[in-house]
Amino acid sequence: MTLEPFGARLRHAMDTRGPLCVGIDPHASLLTAWGLNDDIAGLERFTRTTVEALADRVAVLKPQSAFFERFGSRGIAVLEKAVDEARAAGALVLMDAKRGDIGSTMAAYAATYLDKDSPLFSDAVTLSPYLGFGSLRPALDAAALSGAGVFVLALTSNPEGAEVQRSTAADGRSLAQVMLDHMTAENAGAQPLGSVGAVVGATLGDAGVNLGINGPLLAPGIGAQGATPADLPGVFGPAIGNVVPSVSRGVLRNGPDVAALRESAARFADEVRSAVSSAVSGG
Repeated sequence: MTLEPFGARLRHAMDTRGPLCVGIDPHASLLTAWGLNDDIAGLERFTRTTVEALADRVAVLKPQSAFFERFGSRGIAVLEKAVDEARAAGALVLMDAKRGDIGSTMAAYAATYLDKDSPLFSDAVTLSPYLGFGSLRPALDAAALSGAGVFVLALTSNPEGAEVQRSTAADGRSLAQVMLDHMTAENAGAQPLGSVGAVVGATLGDAGVNLGINGPLLAPGIGAQGATPADLPGVFGPAIGNVVPSVSRGVLRNGPDVAALRESAARFADEVRSAVSSAVSGG
């Protein structure tokens, strides 16, 4: 059975659980901070605790695939279990894999994350469009077929991204705007929200592009990278209501205490709600 479109499911999750995405980023320094070894046992404990603490209350959990892949097949097994348990608890799972390739290779990535029969099937996956937006077609089609979504890199929070993303296309648009316009076309007519999202860093200040893509806007950079929920209206303007702020270390540094993880996530979600409400009301 095909799921309800991701955009609709995300809208409902944001409205009921709060507009927040929490990353699951088990890098070595966080494992150490939690008193865990940088090994498969530490990875498993960290991941299990994070899912237990947050999957029944946040809108989106975003595991960073690289931190699991570095442990080989055993790490992937931990990731598979985390995806399954997080989705069972009601969180939408966004696999942060940033895949981008062409032809049959892109189709294979799509089958990995967007085919309902895959052990790594996720509600959405991050993609890189810089082999051309058309190279993403296998993933876009697979997502539509399964009711999943994709988040396409547009303007990322890392400073190096600007040399590509802010470059000018032949028609005078920035390359980021070209990608955003493609996303707008993919989301045409979708209600209440399209399933093709953009990744736009919360650290950018005025984004300087049209973000009205009728789809979700994943905003990394909250917390450890320096952005706060109060910065969101300045970056996203009229599109603020479709923003999914993403925080990782800002929440995860409070582990392994489950109550502290939950309190931190709730505080970020409340701050985002307040910033969005104030921007929408003109306050």
